[in-house]
Amino acid sequence: MSSQIVVLGGSGEGLLDRLRAVRADGDVPLVGNDRWPAAHWDAVRELAASRPVPAEAGWATLTSGTSGTPRIVLRSAASWERSFEAVSALLASPGGADAEQRILLPSPPASSLTLFSLAHALGGGPRPVLPDSADRAEATVLHGTPQALSAVLAAGDLPHLRTALIGGSHLPAGLRAEAEYRGVRVVSYYGAAELSFVALDTGDGHRAFPGAEVEIREGELWVRSPYMALGYLGGPGPVRTAGDWMSVGDLATLEDGVLTVHGRRDAAILTASATVIPDEVEAGLRTLPGIADAVVLGLPTDGIGALVAAMIEPEPGAAVPTARALRSLAATRFTSSHRPRIWFEGPVPRTATGKPARAEALRRVKAGEVRRCA
Repeated sequence: MSSQIVVLGGSGEGLLDRLRAVRADGDVPLVGNDRWPAAHWDAVRELAASRPVPAEAGWATLTSGTSGTPRIVLRSAASWERSFEAVSALLASPGGADAEQRILLPSPPASSLTLFSLAHALGGGPRPVLPDSADRAEATVLHGTPQALSAVLAAGDLPHLRTALIGGSHLPAGLRAEAEYRGVRVVSYYGAAELSFVALDTGDGHRAFPGAEVEIREGELWVRSPYMALGYLGGPGPVRTAGDWMSVGDLATLEDGVLTVHGRRDAAILTASATVIPDEVEAGLRTLPGIADAVVLGLPTDGIGALVAAMIEPEPGAAVPTARALRSLAATRFTSSHRPRIWFEGPVPRTATGKPARAEALRRVKAGEVRRCA
C-alpha cells in the first residue's frame, strides 16, 4: 500500500505521539495551524490528497514564503536526520552540563522550523516544550525566530535558557548582544523549507552549515547538501535545480567564506528604471533610530511600474515617526530610487517563521486597514 499525507491539527497536546504514529504507519505527516479558517484547512487537505506521494517521502511541510500561495514541500526522513548530529552539537551546553535538554518551540508546529525540532526529538534530540506546556520554565534551549527570542528576553522567565537557535528572518545585532549579555549563546542560521540548513552565524557572519556547499552564480545563491527536500507535491514549483545543486532564487554575495543573503529575486520591485530588493531596504530601515522592524512593498503605479512603500513598526514605547522624519532619515541610507515614497504604520505582519509577510502587508494597504504616517 502506498503512503499518503496525513494532515494533523496543530494542537501541542499529544502532537509528538501523533507524529510518531503516522511515521510508524509509513505515512507522511503534515501539521496544520489551528488558527487557519475552515476553507484553508479544506484546501490543504484537498491538495494533500490530490497527488501520489513519492515512496521516499517522510515529512511534508507547507511554505508560503513571504508572498504567494502555500505549497506542500516533501522531504525524505534522512534529509533531516543527516543534520541531527550537527544541530545537537550546536545546542549542547558548554561542558555538557544538561542532564536533559528541553527545547522551547514558540512558532506553530505548522512551521518547518518547529517541525524539524519535533522530528529531531523523535530521533533522540531535545525534549520539545511548546508555549503552553506546564514545564515551559524548564527550557534549556530555544529554537525560534528573532521575535520569539526578543519576547523571551523581555519576559525573563526562562532561568535555565543557555542556547538559542534562531532562524526565519533577520537577527538584529543588538538582539544577539542582549541575549549574550544575559548568558544565552546565540546561533542564527539561514535556510529555507526546501533547502533546510544552509549557513550558520555564531557572531562572525553566516558560513556554510557542516556538509553544505554554497556558490554564487550570476548573483544568485545555489546550494548542494544532503539536507535538501525532494521537491513540491505534484510539480517542480519555483525552485530550480542543476544536477545536484538547488536554488530558491535568493540573491546573495559570498566574500571570504561569509554569505550575505539579499532576498528573493522574484520579490524585486521594479520602479522607474531601478530594481529594488525589499530585503536590502528593510535591513537599512532597521538601522534607523526608533524603528524595530519594517516591511517594504511595491504599490502598482501607472507609468513607473511600482512605487516603493514601507510599513514601519516602532521600537516598544516609541512614537511612530512622522513621514517627514522618515524621509529625512531614509535619505541618509538610500539612493533616491530605493527610498520609500509612502510610509505606513505597523505592526509588521509576519509569516509563521517570522519573516515579513509582504503579500499580507500589501493586502492591508490596498484594503485601507493601515494608516499612513502623518
